[in-house]
Amino acid sequence: MLGALLHKKAAACLLTLSLCASVLLYAQDDDPDIETDWDLYSGELYVRGDQTFIISLGTIFPLMFINNGELLENKIDPPVGGSGLLAYNYYLSSKFFIGGEVGGMFLPTIGRNTIFMIPLGFRAGIHFIASRFEFPVNLAIGMTWHNYLNLGYYGLYAKLGAAAFFRATSEWSFGITTHFGWYPEWTSEPAKNVDGYLLDTMLSARYHF
Repeated sequence: MLGALLHKKAAACLLTLSLCASVLLYAQDDDPDIETDWDLYSGELYVRGDQTFIISLGTIFPLMFINNGELLENKIDPPVGGSGLLAYNYYLSSKFFIGGEVGGMFLPTIGRNTIFMIPLGFRAGIHFIASRFEFPVNLAIGMTWHNYLNLGYYGLYAKLGAAAFFRATSEWSFGITTHFGWYPEWTSEPAKNVDGYLLDTMLSARYHF
């Protein structure tokens, strides 16, 4: 009698252990590794509260300068300068984000002098995702400091930007960013007002957290 009872208890313990092992294996299979199965990931990649920090470096091209409707002679030589940008995005939803940016630009002139600009602004945008590729579009508005020789100016700027990123890991993505910017210089004498239009193209690294 005692032997039969022990045999039944051992069988019950083995059955319980088998059920527990099955549950644990199922739980592990239900929690896939995002890095390993990245290409199969089909859910929303961002949620409210996600953030990104972007570092960009590249070149800037002066497209045109307009004074009272007339096109001015381009005195930027060579017709290219340098540009850098630090940007921060905060996601309000899976597609929309807001944030801020600060940058720096320089353009050489025919007289071998240099124009410097430091823009600081607010940005908002939307992005589109195709597998591991992301395509954010944003609009930035803010103020910028201009400096040329002993002349200084503080005014408005606005620019429309677009980028293409490849999501290399869950934390880092890399790509190309470009902006079309409007940089007006308005004075107390309207006849001297100038509207500058610049295009920048930069390589970017983006950190996700």
